[in-house]
Amino acid sequence: MSKPTSPPEEHCFSFTSSPVQKFSMEKVLVLIVGAGPSGLAVAACLSELSIPYCIIEREDCSASLWRKRTYDRLKLHLAKEFCELPHMSYPSDTPTYIPKEQFVRYVDAYIDHFNIFPKYSTSVESCKYDEVNNCWDIMAHDKVTGIVIEYTARFLVVATGENSEGIIPEIPGLHDFPGEFIHSSSYKSWNNYVGKRVLVVGCGNSGMEIAYDLASHGVETSMVIRSPMHVMTKGLIKFGMKLLSWRLPMKFVDFILVTFANIQFGDVSKYGIVRPNMGPLLLKAKTGRSAVIDVGTVELIKKGVISVFGPISFIRGDYVAFDDGKRCYFDSIVFATGYKSTANRWLKNGESMLNDKGIPKREFPNHWKGENGLYCVGLAMKGLAGISRDAKSVAADIKSVVDAMGPF
Repeated sequence: MSKPTSPPEEHCFSFTSSPVQKFSMEKVLVLIVGAGPSGLAVAACLSELSIPYCIIEREDCSASLWRKRTYDRLKLHLAKEFCELPHMSYPSDTPTYIPKEQFVRYVDAYIDHFNIFPKYSTSVESCKYDEVNNCWDIMAHDKVTGIVIEYTARFLVVATGENSEGIIPEIPGLHDFPGEFIHSSSYKSWNNYVGKRVLVVGCGNSGMEIAYDLASHGVETSMVIRSPMHVMTKGLIKFGMKLLSWRLPMKFVDFILVTFANIQFGDVSKYGIVRPNMGPLLLKAKTGRSAVIDVGTVELIKKGVISVFGPISFIRGDYVAFDDGKRCYFDSIVFATGYKSTANRWLKNGESMLNDKGIPKREFPNHWKGENGLYCVGLAMKGLAGISRDAKSVAADIKSVVDAMGPF
């Protein structure tokens, strides 16, 4: 089956509206917004079905989150068999838990294999549905050339991800803090914090791993743990996924995982780590919150190498006051406090699919389709496995509509 080797050009034309502003118009069948793993997966699935598409990306590279906004020691927390993109396996010598650099090489190979040509540095400014012409009108800006591009698309795929923008919470006094404070997406390694007192806010995988990276290299490290969490090992999660593949009830698998985790880590509540009432797999399925994969952080907490605090009350100067009355001085703060979707900033008429937070209204696995040819991929908080499933579903649905409607 033939595959498109580049975005369709037969419907594209451009003109200069004035000596200053350049403007172009492009008519495409499918427009994919975002060239992270989600957008690339959709492109590959459409390519396999010989459906032409155009893919645009606001950054100057693919998978920018992985390349630019992750710490150096990052590895995929799930085994590789749960982290493949559609229609292309990892090389046979790939380790079970893939380092960041190796995953980026896989993404590059994926782009080459499926002849994907994203239009980089192209930011969507607005998008709305034209009910008269039954198509999506998308205004985009080429940040390199300055050209304003108006896309007309029959199908629109939102693949900008749930991690579009880092969240730093509003804390009284934060902006008067004399030291450095950053989101975890800007953190690279412990090297930048030698001799400093660092507070890591957030107890998800990023927060726990950043705290470990700092403390294990001699940096004076403290953590804020604000909410209950499950702590697991990579082996336990892999074991749980295998049990689920045998079609055992999720609650039963959760019981097994929590039992083994309690044996592995002991009673960690006295160190500020409290388990949720809901099991780890059910919690992920219902809320998208993942269990924390321990890389050695718990042991450092138990030994007192990493200090644990509760919620922050306010910041005054270089000291942080906590809800329990404690106060400590810090030189730097790293906020591992999550991300948010920014799709609603530019997408209009998306109410059939997304809520006011830019997250699908419908629960997995029926979340990926809206009305009027609108789709999303990678917004269900299901990781790379969820991305692969979404992309296949979207491409198959577009194929069925295309076959039924005839030429665009």
